[in-house]
Amino acid sequence: MKILKLKAGKERSALRGHPWVFDSAIAKGGADAGETVRVESETGQFLGWAAFSPSSKIRARIWSFTESEHIDAAFFERQVATAVAMRSRLQVPSNGVRLIHGEADGLPGLIVDSYDGTLVAQFLSAGTERFKADIVKALVLHTGAQRVFERSDSGVRGLEGLEPVKGWLFRSPGASDTTAMVIQEHHWSLELDILEGHKTGFYLDQRDSRLKFAEYAQRLGLQQVLNCYGYTGGFSVAALSGMRAAGLLGSGAVVTTVDSSAPAIAKAQANVKRNGFDERNAVFVDADVNASLRSLHKEGRQFDAIVLDPPKFAPSAAHAERAARAYKDINRWAFKLLSKGGVLFTYSCSGGISPELFHKIVASAGNDSGVDAYFLDRVHAAPDHPMTVCFPEGEYLKGLILMKK
Repeated sequence: MKILKLKAGKERSALRGHPWVFDSAIAKGGADAGETVRVESETGQFLGWAAFSPSSKIRARIWSFTESEHIDAAFFERQVATAVAMRSRLQVPSNGVRLIHGEADGLPGLIVDSYDGTLVAQFLSAGTERFKADIVKALVLHTGAQRVFERSDSGVRGLEGLEPVKGWLFRSPGASDTTAMVIQEHHWSLELDILEGHKTGFYLDQRDSRLKFAEYAQRLGLQQVLNCYGYTGGFSVAALSGMRAAGLLGSGAVVTTVDSSAPAIAKAQANVKRNGFDERNAVFVDADVNASLRSLHKEGRQFDAIVLDPPKFAPSAAHAERAARAYKDINRWAFKLLSKGGVLFTYSCSGGISPELFHKIVASAGNDSGVDAYFLDRVHAAPDHPMTVCFPEGEYLKGLILMKK
């Protein structure tokens, strides 16, 4: 077994159960991409069994902190079984569920979502790539899935020295090869495409926030809603669902969805129609969000609620300063567009932006726009996308709900 020896004092992170070993922490040692190495302190103390990645700044990702552990097919079967059992206990109110969430489930670099029984996996590290066949077997065994699709086309794979990959990994005899499907979520259904959609095909992490938005729409009697970066219309459908429950759809209530992707807008329109909403209650705008916010302000428009759910502005802490300016700008315009008593649901999915920093950015945007607002709630990813005590970096998605004074 190859040994990775750390520099003096660099073992503290591993001793706390954190799975990442950065290149700057290593004194000597190496291996092939994805090969299992024994990680030791400068004094020879065992720290963990890890997958080596010669191309990444995260030079090793620890699979196990138990010295007697063997990193083999049986190990991955146990890890997958544990993760699947945890999701079963959560009783997620949807047939779209995150089954494996990387480091939080002891499988660094692996993401697996289930869409009505079809699994979509992202192998984002050298270690998961090396053990891909064993992982797929374990997934099929413990879920009974008839289909497993790979969406390893994230830019993160490039940092690992891996090429993007997309396609079927497993299909049982007679199983369909269609990539379009419909999932049920709370009181509505949503269509997605695992071949073309973002991430694994959809944003399951916002499931609970969409329900909360529907509840606000019903409780506050929202009439004019603006959904920015609307993608395939999840928040729009949620808003309309709340409006329908409040009996508002016949009184001129409108949800405006803005996204710069024409295919996304088309899917948003289809999802609105799928759930039985009239086109008179929904407006769709294929345009840049920043330009649209400015244009709407120039027109003197006001909204009872605004959703800001932008793409990742800061993939790492190194991009935080530039991203902070972008987040502040869109939130500043949103504050200006909110009517008195209006609510803002604003999010950041950037790992390089901490919850505390995001709070400061949004507060600063309010100050710059001359607006005061109540902070009503902090929101985060649905519980099937967990962070853990030992891996706080898992809290990538953070959101705030505010009400304009």
